[in-house]
Amino acid sequence: LAGLFMKLLLELRDKDIGTISKKSIMKERSASRAILMNNGKMALMNVTKHGYHKLPGGGVEKGESIKEALFREMKEETGCKVKIIGEVGKIIEHRTHLGIIQTSYCFLAEVMEKGKPEFDKGELQAGYELEWAAVDQTLKIIKKEKPWTYDGKFIVLRDQKFIEEARKIINSRK
Repeated sequence: LAGLFMKLLLELRDKDIGTISKKSIMKERSASRAILMNNGKMALMNVTKHGYHKLPGGGVEKGESIKEALFREMKEETGCKVKIIGEVGKIIEHRTHLGIIQTSYCFLAEVMEKGKPEFDKGELQAGYELEWAAVDQTLKIIKKEKPWTYDGKFIVLRDQKFIEEARKIINSRK
């Protein structure tokens, strides 16, 4: 049940990225992401071949819970074993050109044990690189990006909102 009662932060539609919606049969997809912190720095995936950064995370696989997906994705994309310390919220994206309604559940997590990322073929082709930066720096990075791919435009708006929300949570705990 983790995440099901998470606060809805945003719903993104084609018009939000300057695109006209397509009529399509929409499949639902759930994804799990994290604002992953380590010694005051946040993990950010640099998608070098597509010109943008994103939060680590990805799709929930069949038979997997949202939290199980989070732990698996963090291990794959950052190489880290993590501990969830809070919920950031959820964002729903209506990506009509891909026929997907994606709900991303975002958690605040911290690194318990560091390792090496294990990128899949698609991530390697996209030129994924793991970077660590201060929260305010990650926000500056993501705010000035101009992704040229359809999903990149959604991802940048989505993750900017997650980072802004997480920053409020982090600052309220200081």
